[in-house]
Amino acid sequence: MKMTKWGGRVAFSGASGMLGRALMRGVSARGAPILQLVRRAPAGPDELQWSPGAEPALADRTPIEGLFAAVHFSGSNVAAHRWTAAYRREMTESRVGSTATLARVLAGLQKPPQVLLAASAIGIYGDRGEDYLDERSPAGSGFLAELCRQWEAAAAPAVEAGIRVVHLRFGVVLAPGAGALGKMLPVFRLGLGGRLGSGRQWMSWISLEDAVNAMIFALEMPDLSGPVNLTASSPVTNAEFTRVLAMRLNRPALLPVPAFALRLAFGQMADETMLSSARVFPGRLTAAGFLFRHPVLPDALRAVLG
Repeated sequence: MKMTKWGGRVAFSGASGMLGRALMRGVSARGAPILQLVRRAPAGPDELQWSPGAEPALADRTPIEGLFAAVHFSGSNVAAHRWTAAYRREMTESRVGSTATLARVLAGLQKPPQVLLAASAIGIYGDRGEDYLDERSPAGSGFLAELCRQWEAAAAPAVEAGIRVVHLRFGVVLAPGAGALGKMLPVFRLGLGGRLGSGRQWMSWISLEDAVNAMIFALEMPDLSGPVNLTASSPVTNAEFTRVLAMRLNRPALLPVPAFALRLAFGQMADETMLSSARVFPGRLTAAGFLFRHPVLPDALRAVLG
């Protein structure tokens, strides 16, 4: 598969989190200039203020004419709160609304970018037990699956304008100081970790290094579009993940958290995230020739935790 040459700037929106910062470092390392779309007043020439809920969202579109690529990460944290009606609305608007706005803005440019990478998640597959899931698998059921479906559909204006759109379906991204692993580490280091519920639910994960490399791969591959699973090729059950993590930290993992306790504490969010089973494989990345640095969990945790 032929690789696209980098040309023009790469614009980022919603890039203040772990993935956004890591990808910006990777893009900068390749010599591509970066423009950040921010909602506050710009702090310098590499920032441009936008307001997804306003009309127009951008007062001046000139700085984003002729971009090489745009990368969109906006979205409220799925695991930050109980899923009250108000927070479900916030999660939806922060993802679907902002993606639709950016897609319309890019589609209306005289010189639109070659590619738009738009964040999504393997939550689109829902709770699927032992099913083998890749990008050909249909969406599942539940709030999170429907949210992801709407999130991806919101990029339609960019697709219709001829922009190559890649939906980045992230699994659990392993990084030591952030994300799911960042929350687990303090508990496991105290020897208080354990499986969640039965532990039989499948976890589909990817190291942060592989996630960044896969996103850069997606930027460079002109034939890659549509949904792309960002997961390693060896998903594990929650019980296996717990065992390997505890072994890596040289700590016991003897305190399972009952499913009823998770439901009591987190409500619907527990069923659709912590207790949900998604055995997801990176079919399109593998077919396109992407090579993982950390294809199995012990190697990934060794690289992430040192």
